[in-house]
Amino acid sequence: MSTHHRAAVLGSPIAHSLSPVLHRAAYAELGLDTWSYDRFEVDEQALPGFIEGLDESWAGLSLTMPLKRAVIPLLDGITDTAASVEAVNTVVFGEDGRRTGDNTDIPGMVAALRERGVEKVESAAILGAGATASSALAALSGICAGPVTAYVRSAARADEMRGWGERLGVDVRIADWSEADRALTAPLVIATTPAGTADALAGAVPDRAGTLFDVLYEPWPTRLASAWADHGGAVVGGLDLLVHQAVLQVEQMTGRSPAPLAAMRRAGEEALAAR
Repeated sequence: MSTHHRAAVLGSPIAHSLSPVLHRAAYAELGLDTWSYDRFEVDEQALPGFIEGLDESWAGLSLTMPLKRAVIPLLDGITDTAASVEAVNTVVFGEDGRRTGDNTDIPGMVAALRERGVEKVESAAILGAGATASSALAALSGICAGPVTAYVRSAARADEMRGWGERLGVDVRIADWSEADRALTAPLVIATTPAGTADALAGAVPDRAGTLFDVLYEPWPTRLASAWADHGGAVVGGLDLLVHQAVLQVEQMTGRSPAPLAAMRRAGEEALAAR
């Protein structure tokens, strides 16, 4: 086994990824001076060749869009968590070269909420229906006692969310995006929509706001997150998710636990502030 250990984040586009900042901060704090973490622009077509070309110095990979599903056939196995949403954001290489895929977005969401004191809710709302929404449903399967209402734009997305609900054992109700301001009265609202999409809802935040989990981190705060905080509601942001899922990746790839959450968050905040 080589003394140098390598890890990296792959995706397309990848230039703005904060993963190198977070993982390198962890290595520095843990004294792992023979570890390096890089980023590579890799799309679905290039992924098989990239993975085949890795030598035994590689410990793991972080995967972002559009590779989270494309990587699955290239692996020796995936965890139940990754299988539950058919998405892998973490690959760990064993001593024997075995490639195992996991999904740290789901436990990362749960950990980010727990850090803010949210461990159980009676109901929840999800804004949007993309890949992040299925991870949100998987996270909610463990913490939401009652129904989850998904606010979506199209019938196709509605069917997808119903399907995920059935697979994950979550009671999913579907509502049209035109009624999305009604989502904001839920005790927990998870916004998974692209930048700007939920801005129009900022004027509809209730006086007694619960918890908002907005998965965006740039630009931050979003208009919705700002309005939410102004109304005294608790806000969990995309950087919280990013840091918590990276903590779990660092622990799996390095075998060192616990990973330094505070140092990683600080590094992420500094990097965003410098942009």
